[in-house]
Amino acid sequence: MNDDYQNKLAAALNARQVWLESSQLEIMKNDLHSLKTSFSALYSLYLKKGLITEDPYKGEAKLTDIKIPDTEQFPETERREIMSVRLSNYDDQLDFIVNFYQFTVDFLTINRIKNMVALIKYIEWNSLHAKSTNPNTRAVAAITNAIRTGSDNISTTSINRAISTLSQVTTSIINTLKMISDFNRETYKLHMRQTVTNEYTTTPTLAQIKKKYNELLPGKPFYKEWVEELIREDYGQSAATLQSKVLQTLAVPDEKKPQEVVKAVVPYKTYLVDGVIAIASTVSSFVDIASKLDDNETLLEQKKVSLLTKIKRIIKQMLNQDLGLTIYDLVYADNETGNIIREQFDFTVFRTDLNKKIRNLSAISSRQDAAARLETMSDEQLISFLEKSIKDIKAFHRKLTVLDDYFKKNVDEADRSKIKGIKPELTAIENAFMRANDKYHDYTSQKEEQEQFKRLGIQIE
Repeated sequence: MNDDYQNKLAAALNARQVWLESSQLEIMKNDLHSLKTSFSALYSLYLKKGLITEDPYKGEAKLTDIKIPDTEQFPETERREIMSVRLSNYDDQLDFIVNFYQFTVDFLTINRIKNMVALIKYIEWNSLHAKSTNPNTRAVAAITNAIRTGSDNISTTSINRAISTLSQVTTSIINTLKMISDFNRETYKLHMRQTVTNEYTTTPTLAQIKKKYNELLPGKPFYKEWVEELIREDYGQSAATLQSKVLQTLAVPDEKKPQEVVKAVVPYKTYLVDGVIAIASTVSSFVDIASKLDDNETLLEQKKVSLLTKIKRIIKQMLNQDLGLTIYDLVYADNETGNIIREQFDFTVFRTDLNKKIRNLSAISSRQDAAARLETMSDEQLISFLEKSIKDIKAFHRKLTVLDDYFKKNVDEADRSKIKGIKPELTAIENAFMRANDKYHDYTSQKEEQEQFKRLGIQIE
């Protein structure tokens, strides 16, 4: 055994692990977040269009690790029912990875990488077409095309943007997982050398290595192909060449030098424009919500009022007080502090504000040249508008979430099934302001990087 190579391999693996965890795994974590956000946007749109139905058990499963949803073929007549469950499970699995997985080399074992690859490829976003041999890809393509062939241009634009993102980040994630898999392979081979093959002075057979490995490490997996690589690298005629190739593969890429030219591929303002367009895409969800709120408010007001309420109304009439306002007594927990909030909520004023918000969003989303018009604004104007828009949309989202819960709890039990839930629309809105927020942060990080380059004397093109 070549001790010099083993020492070089150990050093290369240590440096590679530091680079993977400080750089590539952070990129993959962001890619997975983009994957989850973009898919959730599609999922909400499919629900909104009635192409799938909401899974009543969504989010209830206690996940401890990845479990790939069903991949079996199914009759076309059962597509809506089956894909409703499968896409719900897929969304839950992505949520589990983003929020509970550890992005370290040690955590991403061979089996976990295998499961992650299977989940990422569960739907082939790079080849989404109706003739795919993958049943889930084929079904999603059909669902997506049903929207694309319609007249809803805003939804079509949202779909195209989401699928473009899904395609890009899927490729990036798979490439990163391959790098980690390659790292695990070389780490396994190094461990095999240190524990099993070091004592061999002549070329051992695969059977000899396996027997000794099972004696020293009973129950541990034995990877035949990797051990065969080890034999060729340590005892074969081209051993020196193969070892050099391994070390080159593990070498950490050189950092950019100050004299190098850094090219800005994407104009920074584009991030801000994309953020505003993402906010504007919420208009259709707000329109649907407004309609549902009106129906729910009518249903709630038809409840049999108490004698005390009737007396209060008579007194108001005698005092000529306005009876047009609709006031709800809301009780909810503050998301940031956890404190219980009790609020006299003026539904009439809120609906007026909601209509105004819809008009403002429509003014942006309905223009064919919206992006071009936004480009004419200064960065400062776009930043100010985007910050205010994200804040406003979040505020509406919080109030609407509370209202949705209020209507469901306060209507008569006999009428509860008539209440129109707004969860799909709320999810779509949340995904939109998350995308807008991501674009805002992309802009600020790129500007900060540009300033750092200038301070270091790096030329920017």
